[in-house]
Amino acid sequence: MPTCSRTALLRTLAAAAAFPLLPLSALADTPEALDAPDHVERIARVEINGNRPSSLPTEIPTTIEGVNAKTLEKTINAIDAEDALKYLPSLLVRKRYTGDYNHAVLATRASGTGNSARSLVYADGVLLSNLLGNGATFTPRWGLVTPEEIERVDVLYGPYSAAYAGNSVGAVVDYITRMPKQFEAHARLTAFSENFQQYGSDQTYSGHQLSATLGNQQGGLSWWLNLNQLDSDGHPIAFVNKLWSAGVAGSAGKPVTGAIVDKNPQNLDRLIVGASGQYHTVQDHAKLKLAVDITPQLRASYTLGYWRNNMNSGVESYLRDAAGNAVYSGDIQFGGKKFTLAATDFANSKNQLEHLAHGLNLKRHTKGVWDWEIAASLVDYSRDRARAPSVAIPAADAGGAGRITDQSGSGWNTLALKGIWRPEAAHTVEFGYQREAWRLRSLVSDSSDWINGEAGQRYAAFQGNTQLQSLYAQDAWRLTPQWKTIVGGRLEQWNADHGAISNANATLPLAGRSASYFSPKAALAYQANEDWTYKASLGRAVRMPTVSELYQGSIALNAIVNNDPTLKPEKSWTTEWSAERVLDEGKGLLRATLFHERTADALYAQTNTLVTPTVTNIQNVDAVRTTGLELAYQADDVLIRGLELTASLTYADSKIVKNDKFPASVGKAQPRVPDWRANLVLSYQPQQNFSTSIGIRYSGRQYGALDNSDSNAYTYQGFSSFLVADLRVRYRIARQWSAALGIDNLNNKKYWAFHPYTQRSVVGELKFDF
Repeated sequence: MPTCSRTALLRTLAAAAAFPLLPLSALADTPEALDAPDHVERIARVEINGNRPSSLPTEIPTTIEGVNAKTLEKTINAIDAEDALKYLPSLLVRKRYTGDYNHAVLATRASGTGNSARSLVYADGVLLSNLLGNGATFTPRWGLVTPEEIERVDVLYGPYSAAYAGNSVGAVVDYITRMPKQFEAHARLTAFSENFQQYGSDQTYSGHQLSATLGNQQGGLSWWLNLNQLDSDGHPIAFVNKLWSAGVAGSAGKPVTGAIVDKNPQNLDRLIVGASGQYHTVQDHAKLKLAVDITPQLRASYTLGYWRNNMNSGVESYLRDAAGNAVYSGDIQFGGKKFTLAATDFANSKNQLEHLAHGLNLKRHTKGVWDWEIAASLVDYSRDRARAPSVAIPAADAGGAGRITDQSGSGWNTLALKGIWRPEAAHTVEFGYQREAWRLRSLVSDSSDWINGEAGQRYAAFQGNTQLQSLYAQDAWRLTPQWKTIVGGRLEQWNADHGAISNANATLPLAGRSASYFSPKAALAYQANEDWTYKASLGRAVRMPTVSELYQGSIALNAIVNNDPTLKPEKSWTTEWSAERVLDEGKGLLRATLFHERTADALYAQTNTLVTPTVTNIQNVDAVRTTGLELAYQADDVLIRGLELTASLTYADSKIVKNDKFPASVGKAQPRVPDWRANLVLSYQPQQNFSTSIGIRYSGRQYGALDNSDSNAYTYQGFSSFLVADLRVRYRIARQWSAALGIDNLNNKKYWAFHPYTQRSVVGELKFDF
């Protein structure tokens, strides 16, 4: 990849701002654009991808931040694709361990880690966001991208572009992966290790990652092949516990030792009796990309992605009987009370997943009056099985009865028809048609052998489809040399059908639904001079209920028990006001953004205390309001040549302002949205072959419960603040060889987001580039 100094790029962008009638697409595909560092494309980040597949519109009406491959390599100990987002403003990925594939949810300014459906993640135009549901288990398919593939990743904050559905209300993450311009070969070996100490667990958990890449361009044909395997032994993420109040006074039960006295998030006394969810995951990734230049201005691209995951989960009991044997089930006696361990309290599990992704793109890129693009993608759960026992350990270790949850056949597909009209240099109109469809099939069956057995009698099932068809347009107009506006709108038609819930003996079909919504968008920018830019954006977002929110539940006596297929969509109005300044003759950038969001009918799991006080399910919360301030700063050659500084600070006041179904939550903080967040990265490169960096991440107090009753944060199931530091040192040994050593969570902070985060871990990397 071409290289340039960060200072040179900043001066280029400042020049574009000083002469705003210059077509900003003139920066596309230049060395400066392709190698742009993080946090610097706010002024002129357009068409950087040229004829490459991407979800990004040509004109960006909102705050945008980014990280490129060079910055990623220098500053981040990246093993998973989501690691690239680690230091971007106001973002947090709830990654509990290396290779976390089912809880790594992206949180944004006004959305917490329980709201996975309030952001969109793309890679080369392929939708990775798992909008089959909303919550911790519906994370983006991060495993379909590996760190060494990433050329750059950009983040658009808020729903201000008409090119995206209402799920963009939090942010849009767009990965661009590499395509070669000549023959390339790369190999990378990464090893990592963590010493984890929590409650009665004290053990080292390690893993490694192997990656190999080949690519070439010959005339109008280019291709790229990446193979990757991650073998990760993660720390326990759950702890078996019993409330002290659940014990029965007396001497009944088997006497045991080893239980740990603890307090839960509500400050109630409990016993921690063991650990579970110790995942050993082996993930295989393969990616093939082909591109053909049919003409100099017309390119066809195809992407095939394959991801396979085999996971085995282990458990550990802290309890010992008089003979020193581990105790996993039955009645136990501790502290003068009897407690009952159910057969599934200590539950192993296995996952066997195979997911396929296809992306097809045909793009005309002339930069003339008319351009167009056709893009289609498919993500298919070709195999998706989770197995768990229903018998106690140690019997479960040898097989025995259990259940199989099969979601094979689920997935989503997208189609986008895009057009660009440039009647004059100062005027660009973008428009298009989009269709996104989601299909979820979930069958839970009994099995005589939970490890290797076939599915038997149906225990429960649910299914459903949703579809969103949209027409959009946005008009960007340079009104004067100083003023620019972008006005747009999005008309959406939503359908839900084929919904059904089943138990072992009966199936309850659910009626289909349809609705239409219009979401207006507007942005205005004023270039006061070479240094100052002011921007304002306004947008409405309608986030439709997902298949899981509508249909995942149960039935009894032919009636729905715990779900609501009549849920309303979330409707948000968001605004942001930004002031940006180029500092020190182009060596730095400072941005201040005031943001506000008001959401009606927010979707949360809660108890309707007025009607069904014993049932907790997904319900509409009447109104949530968030107001905040985001500061972002980046500078080169700070004090000494080669020292780069990137920092951000975010304050968010996010409150539930109306909730008739659960009045105790009114006036309380929105769950999992911290009041303060901050990141800082110092990177120093005194010479071409050596670099070092330190990163600091901070998150303030947050709550997991709608009524904020979880006041004890630093415990299992709590949501705590944290301050952690990361280190990375990289050295180029020879022209084709480099090595890196890093430490994440250097200060070994123990912090929680329901589950424990990774404690201090060491990462080593050896890389070959040809």
